[in-house]
Amino acid sequence: MIEQQYIDLFQQYKKEIDSNSVAVMNDQRDAAFGTFKEIGFPTSKKEEYIHSDVSRAFDTELGLNIRDIPIPVNPYDTFKCDVPNLATNLHFLVNDRYYTNNNQVEVLPQGVYAGGMKEFAHLYPEVFKEYYGQGADYSDDGLVAFNTMFTPDGFVLYIPKGIVIEKPIQLINILRGGVDLSVNRRILIIAETGAKAKLLVCDHAVDDVHFVVTQVTEIFADDSSVVDFYELEENSTKVTRLSSLFTAQQSQSNVITSSITLHNGYTRNNYRFRLLGENAHATIGGLAIADKSQHVDNYAFLDHLVPNCTSNELFKYVLQDRSTGVFCGKILVEKDAQKTLAYQTNRNLVASPDAKMFAKPQLEIYADDVKCSHGLTTGHLDDEAMFYLQARGIPKDEAKMLLMVAFTKDVLELINIESLKERLEFLIDKRFRGELMRCGNCNVCQ
Repeated sequence: MIEQQYIDLFQQYKKEIDSNSVAVMNDQRDAAFGTFKEIGFPTSKKEEYIHSDVSRAFDTELGLNIRDIPIPVNPYDTFKCDVPNLATNLHFLVNDRYYTNNNQVEVLPQGVYAGGMKEFAHLYPEVFKEYYGQGADYSDDGLVAFNTMFTPDGFVLYIPKGIVIEKPIQLINILRGGVDLSVNRRILIIAETGAKAKLLVCDHAVDDVHFVVTQVTEIFADDSSVVDFYELEENSTKVTRLSSLFTAQQSQSNVITSSITLHNGYTRNNYRFRLLGENAHATIGGLAIADKSQHVDNYAFLDHLVPNCTSNELFKYVLQDRSTGVFCGKILVEKDAQKTLAYQTNRNLVASPDAKMFAKPQLEIYADDVKCSHGLTTGHLDDEAMFYLQARGIPKDEAKMLLMVAFTKDVLELINIESLKERLEFLIDKRFRGELMRCGNCNVCQ
């Protein structure tokens, strides 16, 4: 039984885990532990994970930094941001701890908090207690339960009522270790009524060891708030990244998420959106570029609970060599959610005969006055387009690369940070040329 080593570990070191965290996080550990003992890690026997047996990642010897041993890394020496105009509001998580020696952060508007989760719990105890763990449902999800058991710290972005943060905030997740590690981190975003903010989260692995990462993100968007949440994964092939994102949207809120996987090992992203207030809008975008034997699995569940809400979902994959892509999207329109507009699109480019794509779009509708659709296409490069480009003197490899770059464009259009969009266009071009072997802007990898 894979889970037993973690059950024993938690029971043996519970006091030390608690001593290096805060009360609100500790209060949820026992309940999460009970769930984890009952259901364990998801396996391919569960329909949602039929093509991704994530439990196998834990069936090995992994270290856990239970005693909060300092990691010898200076993020400013390791990482240099190369997205223009983003370098000032910069924060770091080193493995699963917030890097506190932060000296390059601009002063934010009064009342706004961007920083470590443990510090936020001390400064805003009532706010933290109200939100932490209230969106991330682990009742049927062993990964979220496992994360809740072991996570020591994380990152919080809190924007009080009516405040607009103009400049995007950037969070860098740096994986560092001398041995194979289990890393468990949290991200919490709270946008009160009328608040607006953009957050870019980047993942980078520094050391050439195996990392198994669980990440749980909770986004709470109050009335008329706007939250943009972008993720960029540029990890090594030895990283297993298991991410779960939960949103709770109130009336007239707008949440945009976009996840770009440029380089990875084994990735599973879970998205669970809840539209709780009328006239809320959700946008979910995803782009995966994979080759070798890389694996990218995106599962998206959008729950329309009230009338007059809209959602738009777009996921694209470009698969080469022996890589595998998985997409499962489900839109649930509940019986009271009249006037719902919900659109789901999945487009996949399988550029090698040994690459595989598994896709399953779903609609489940219990209201009768709705407009919902889903579209799915999986295919190869267009022969006519290839011929057209080659007939104009463009070499075959260059023509192939140009068509793959063009295929990604509409996912990037969902991003509302122009400098980030431009930088991603450059990185995607490098990726298809084989020049982005690990990460694009980590000094260790240069």
